[in-house]
Amino acid sequence: MSGGGSLIERDAAVIAANQKLRFFPASIVSASGSEVVDATGRRLLDLSAAWGANAVGHAHPKVVEAIRTASADGAGASVLSATNPRAVDLAERLLELVPAPAPAAGGFGSADRRVLLGHAGTDANHSALAAARAATGRRRVIAFHGGYHGGFGSAQAVSGVFVDGGLAGDPESALLDYPAASGDPVRDAASLERVFAAIAAEFAAGDVAAVIVESHQSDGGIVVPPDGFLRGLAARARAAGALIVCDEVKVGLGRTGLLHGFAHEGVLPDLVTFGKALGGGLPLSAVVGPAEVLDIAPASALLTTAGNAIAAASGRAVLDVIESEGLVAAAAERGEHLRRLLGEAAAGAPEIHDVRGRGLSLGIELRVGSTDPSAAPGAGDADFAKRVIYRTWQLGAICYLVRDNVIELTPPLALTAAQGERAVELIAAAIADVRRGAVSDAEIELYRGW
Repeated sequence: MSGGGSLIERDAAVIAANQKLRFFPASIVSASGSEVVDATGRRLLDLSAAWGANAVGHAHPKVVEAIRTASADGAGASVLSATNPRAVDLAERLLELVPAPAPAAGGFGSADRRVLLGHAGTDANHSALAAARAATGRRRVIAFHGGYHGGFGSAQAVSGVFVDGGLAGDPESALLDYPAASGDPVRDAASLERVFAAIAAEFAAGDVAAVIVESHQSDGGIVVPPDGFLRGLAARARAAGALIVCDEVKVGLGRTGLLHGFAHEGVLPDLVTFGKALGGGLPLSAVVGPAEVLDIAPASALLTTAGNAIAAASGRAVLDVIESEGLVAAAAERGEHLRRLLGEAAAGAPEIHDVRGRGLSLGIELRVGSTDPSAAPGAGDADFAKRVIYRTWQLGAICYLVRDNVIELTPPLALTAAQGERAVELIAAAIADVRRGAVSDAEIELYRGW
């Protein structure tokens, strides 16, 4: 190794801050399953799985073997100007796993479908929106406040988390409110009525190419919509001749307790995007959709190494592991277990304002100020939450924040019952410690996250 000092010091000296979102001085030098080892030799429980990217666990033997074999075979760098069997195998398997919607009258949705491979959710969503615009001949896109669809470019420009934070949005898009389930049928019905009225107004001009939406929002604060939101949205989009793009990058492939997040409402989107978990830790993404959309503009989504055999082999292994090890059902079971444990922990931690989500996509909202459920979180809530995840890391677990004051839990889908119990114990201890004054301003000064 070159350079002197600790790994954290070396990182600070050479890695650009533009690509860092740090909450504490974390490092990972090795990992296995749901645990990681940092540069100091500490073993930590991983409750993030790299924002969900290591959904089947770190260094899964079947994924490791698939990568090793593909690397040794050297079967091509991409599908750009030559194909390779591993990319085709992955695409065929994705088409088997993603159900096709019935053709829309006068619209899209034939049984003939394609897969577009990429490196990350950002390029998958960019490519999906570009294809929708090309296929419909329209330009406008509807997205939602609190949505996250990419870290740069056109996908970032329709991501509510960035636009709401001050980034310039796509001038040809509209951001609408994303409804949150309240548990009150009357309130939920009124919320849906407002959202659908806003959507109808946007569709009125007949110029909307696509609606891009998450089946539940992750980075927006783990927001689960009322039942009927996706169904109503899809029906209205189809009636308007617009395509529904369902972003499954973070909540797909078993994380919500169903293979696809959109399956919670029985919706079949026109285009589905995948990333994160699909690569098993390697850069891999995919768009699945109708041929008349994904074939319409040949050579318009060019990435020199997209569809490379190594990443494709890893992706196919990930899909096989999810199925063979029953990880969809495991996520549902462990998610219920965690919610019960967190509910019990809340009895001794009044700062736990809410626990929500689906499967192993969970959010713990912390409040130290107003207890009014309709009030927006305050600066004190966000500050307290930052200290809690910093203290959790000090105690031995990795988790991150979304939407200022919500701890996101997206651990590997094979998290054990014992690890779940340990996770809640550590988070509860961290909350108590911060309440007593642990974690100084100086400790978190460099690690403000979003």
